[in-house]
Amino acid sequence: QVQLVESGGGLVQPGGSLRLSCAASGINFSIANMGWYRQAPGKERELVATITTGRTTNYADSVKGRFAISRDNAKNTVYLQINSLKPEDTAVYYCKAELRRWYSTTNYWGQGTQVTVSS
Repeated sequence: QVQLVESGGGLVQPGGSLRLSCAASGINFSIANMGWYRQAPGKERELVATITTGRTTNYADSVKGRFAISRDNAKNTVYLQINSLKPEDTAVYYCKAELRRWYSTTNYWGQGTQVTVSS
């Protein structure tokens, strides 16, 4: 059974920082492309950052220079360091694991962790 468990969210003031973690179990983590997405109230879920098995990273324009995604295959964990937080970063942040096989692609999602940026 695949499980992705996010942690590290919370209430932070504008300009502050948080480090989100996503611990995976039940999958071969080292062959999974990982990503962070977020969904603000009343909005669609959007991509924040991704990291491939080869550690190539990709970021949404809105977070470039402020967010950093990384992974630790030994711990089956992907991280999202978020700095210089803005109120518009307020959202539920979700972790996604993508497993690509020659015949299909399977995505797994975590339950999300709330990030609230407010003074």
